[in-house]
Amino acid sequence: VQLQASGGGLVQAGDSLRLSCVASGGTFSRYDMGWFRQAPGKEREFVAAINWSGGSTYYADSVKGRFTISSDNAKNTVYLQMNNLRPEDTAVYYCAADGRHLELGTYIEYGMHTWGKGTLVTVSS
Repeated sequence: VQLQASGGGLVQAGDSLRLSCVASGGTFSRYDMGWFRQAPGKEREFVAAINWSGGSTYYADSVKGRFTISSDNAKNTVYLQMNNLRPEDTAVYYCAADGRHLELGTYIEYGMHTWGKGTLVTVSS
């Protein structure tokens, strides 16, 4: 499966953005999907994941209550709705997919199998 993320941009603190990730070349509904991010000078970190059926989600503590991950199997797309953005959310955001159907929290440590190119989100104070 190939992944293409979009929707990044420059916003002010408190604003919202919605990232999208379109999957192609595979059966979208077979994959757990996730979002990760990498801030300048930092390691890549887990943000959120949704399981293959869309029935379960998991979030990093730093975004819980502000970000929402969702998926649309008809459009082969996973979304990340980001509200109340903070300067510390500034990062390149990556979409990822994994067909292993692990416990979603497991992806925090092990990452996911397939990665797309990132989209930059910059939040100014």
